[in-house]
Amino acid sequence: MKHLDWELNDFVFVKIAENSQELENAYMIRRKVFVQEQNVPLEEEIDEYEKESTHFVLYDEQHQPIGAGRFRVIDNIGKVQRICVLSSGRKNGAGAMIMNAIEEYAIQQEVPQLKLDSQVHAIPFYSKLGYEIVSDEFMDAGIPHKTMKKTLFFFCSFMDLNYGFMKKTISVQWQSHQKYIVYI
Repeated sequence: MKHLDWELNDFVFVKIAENSQELENAYMIRRKVFVQEQNVPLEEEIDEYEKESTHFVLYDEQHQPIGAGRFRVIDNIGKVQRICVLSSGRKNGAGAMIMNAIEEYAIQQEVPQLKLDSQVHAIPFYSKLGYEIVSDEFMDAGIPHKTMKKTLFFFCSFMDLNYGFMKKTISVQWQSHQKYIVYI
């Protein structure tokens, strides 16, 4: 697996969990936030999708884990889950840093759209990142949620040019960063 790190500054960074200690760091953060703070049952928090997911861990200046998230692909849509930051690290861009790392990873994996189930109180956070609500409210682990989606990019071949002996197809790729890339 390609080693990927995302840095907020020289000291704070997001890393894909590549070994058992880094994976345990992600689980530890999730247990503190979801199980201890929000009373989510441990058996619901750590589930059958752990092995098929890519886990992200946010580390602080002392290289201590302070945030986590996971990503998996279902039918070519990226499912973002378990985004959390310890209370001491909240309100300073830490959650956005995790989300940006996951979005960049999804683009590298050619996953065009992301979906997540946001706790209702976190909807403004995800909305600022470009996610849109696509469901009614529902309960998950006793907490109200709504599903949100974001398109990262799309491809469309829309025109064939015929110049006698030469035929070219023009394709356009749109990315959420408002870049238009034309392939000829």
